Amino acid sequence: MPRYKSVLLVVVLALLSTLALALQVKIKNKQYKRTHQAALALITGKKATAAVKSLQALLEKTPKDAETHYMLAVALANLGQEKKAEQALQGALDSGLPPGRIVGGTRTGLDRLAKTDLYKKLLAENLDSVVHGPMLGCIGPDSVRVWARTAREADLEVIVSETSDLSEPVASAKARSKSGDDFTAVLQISGLKKNTAYHYGIGINGTRPANAGAFRTVEAPGSGLSLRLAFGGGAGYTPQHERMWNTINDSKPDILLLLGDNIYSDAPQSPEMQHYCYYRRQSRPEFRKLTASTPVYTIWDDHDFGVNDCAYGPKIHSPAWKKPVWKVFSNNWVNPGYGTARVPGCYYDFHLGDIHFIMLDGRFYRDKQVKKKKKEPAPKKAAPSMLGKQQKKWLLKTLRGSKATFRVLCSPVPWVFAAKGDSLDTWNGFKEERSEIFAFLSKEKIEGVLLMSADRHRSDLWKIQREGAYPLWEFNSSRLTNVHVHATMKAAEFSYNAKQSFGIVSFDTTIDDPTVTYAIRNIDGKEVFSRTFKRSTLAHR
Repeated sequence: MPRYKSVLLVVVLALLSTLALALQVKIKNKQYKRTHQAALALITGKKATAAVKSLQALLEKTPKDAETHYMLAVALANLGQEKKAEQALQGALDSGLPPGRIVGGTRTGLDRLAKTDLYKKLLAENLDSVVHGPMLGCIGPDSVRVWARTAREADLEVIVSETSDLSEPVASAKARSKSGDDFTAVLQISGLKKNTAYHYGIGINGTRPANAGAFRTVEAPGSGLSLRLAFGGGAGYTPQHERMWNTINDSKPDILLLLGDNIYSDAPQSPEMQHYCYYRRQSRPEFRKLTASTPVYTIWDDHDFGVNDCAYGPKIHSPAWKKPVWKVFSNNWVNPGYGTARVPGCYYDFHLGDIHFIMLDGRFYRDKQVKKKKKEPAPKKAAPSMLGKQQKKWLLKTLRGSKATFRVLCSPVPWVFAAKGDSLDTWNGFKEERSEIFAFLSKEKIEGVLLMSADRHRSDLWKIQREGAYPLWEFNSSRLTNVHVHATMKAAEFSYNAKQSFGIVSFDTTIDDPTVTYAIRNIDGKEVFSRTFKRSTLAHR
């Protein structure tokens, strides 16, 4: 081959490679939530130069986008261009990025960025601060837990008072945030009075605690109460929709249930990507304000556990990333539990008065399935399981022992078969296991059961008829901040997708015939649907 043709071939191949890379980034950037994840993937894949080019192109279109400036700083630092990285970091701050977003993002390739004078200054200013959180959880009649992240290892103290100035502390707790827990700590506060309003503050490294939020304890287990909860899923990071957390806060819920796809990391083998997605959300002032005064309970789904519609079988350590993903998840929330020591996951249960919530893990132990062809005979094997043997055993035991007025079964994916067409990703793919659970409810005469779920990018009410038993009502909502939307379903009792939305579920178990009301509100706070159910209609006749 002549020399000029050889050179030309090299040039063409180089251009094609660059174009392919650019197209790859473009494809991944269909939604804002993916934009900077694509850049981070390039950086961790030792393609920081390509990341710089794509980020600079984005800044030409959106010069005030703080997240783009931030990621550009990370990319430049990884190329050893510290002065330019510092300039990009300043651009992020000038565009509104909270300083805690930077010094609290310890697991996203900041080791080189940490060499800059600006980073050192920010770190020094925030060593005695909570950079993510505080987040409340595990509320009870006499206790609550507080989660927080610091910039580096630190000693934390929480004090609780009935006065907003914290002048008369009634309880306190201490803990140390550790590097092995991603600089997080969970503080257990006990000795409180039931159904009482409190204020709390956090001190770091001996600093005087300042008011950080407020909460109200609940009635004792088994007692009647009025409870108002907000729930949903599908919370992909979208700046213009982060106001949703303010809307939820304005509805004044007693607790918040996040039922999966709380972040969209889609990178089970990349801890850097998982951390990045958590830090990004936890730095938002709207989210911090809500969770500082509203106890949060969470489970995961495919996008915050693995990848889209994932199922990796019943083994705990296979694939090898399962336990590490579980560790990241447990470091970023404040749940009552994360499975058991022997059988990990994100399943657990808790009581608020005489309402029993049972939170299920639909991913960690889910069996793989292959959709057979129409004429192909079904293989002879055991029915597939979504929960896994041990979690299902735990679920049935928990249901049998429940004495609550209402029992709420929370799944990351819809219980109803019609929610996603013929997809095997919902309980539609695990019909036998669902039938076993529902049959157990009938056999044991378990009443007052409600179903809740997420996954579908809309809000629905579904009715599941059962032969010889009361119908099961399913409340589904999963478009908190997502841009991507799923079509409404005619088979549902009600289906809404016009805007981002969330569910409000209000219980009143203080009356003779307790009630539960399911309402759907959009991101603007407008109620688009409401229906009330009496406890007497959720009983065997």
